[in-house]
Amino acid sequence: MTERKPRKDAERNRQALLAAADALFARCDSAEGVTMAAVAAEAGVGKGTLFRAFGDRPGLLRALYAARLEPLRQAVESGPPPLGPDAAPRQRVPALLDGLLCFKLDNRRLALALEEGGSASPYRADHYGHWHGLLTAMLEQMPRPAGSSFTAHVLLAAVRADLVEHVVGREGASPDSVRAQLAGFTATVLGEEADQG
Repeated sequence: MTERKPRKDAERNRQALLAAADALFARCDSAEGVTMAAVAAEAGVGKGTLFRAFGDRPGLLRALYAARLEPLRQAVESGPPPLGPDAAPRQRVPALLDGLLCFKLDNRRLALALEEGGSASPYRADHYGHWHGLLTAMLEQMPRPAGSSFTAHVLLAAVRADLVEHVVGREGASPDSVRAQLAGFTATVLGEEADQG
């Protein structure tokens, strides 16, 4: 029984810290404003608890990102068409990219902090590898899938958080117009992909 209480406390603290980070990202104007000290204070715990739960700021960002992304991941893995596995790739690829774009639009500061954080290449991040592998597999199911891996990189580049922030945050494009432009770009790429030989 003594082993279960610390696990429950640790899980409760972890959830409180994720909720605190989530609230701070929702209120902040800049991702840099969400510090480890601010998250700990918002959750009402010491910084040591935060570091034990997540290791460092990138660990906290990855955990919060994964928690927010879970509904989209579930829809892709087991949901109905057009996102789910029973959809044809020509419908599923645009739906996935739109889902990722909507996620980045709704979570701009968090996505930007995660993609800009750390010195490692964003292309080595677990979440990027997951979506790249999934998109590549979808593209390989399409007729004449020439260059599927590169095409997946190109399509994912269109939904990078820094590009979304630049187009929406700095240039002032509306989310609906960005979604429409992404749909047109994706249709063009998929049309070219199908015609390659």
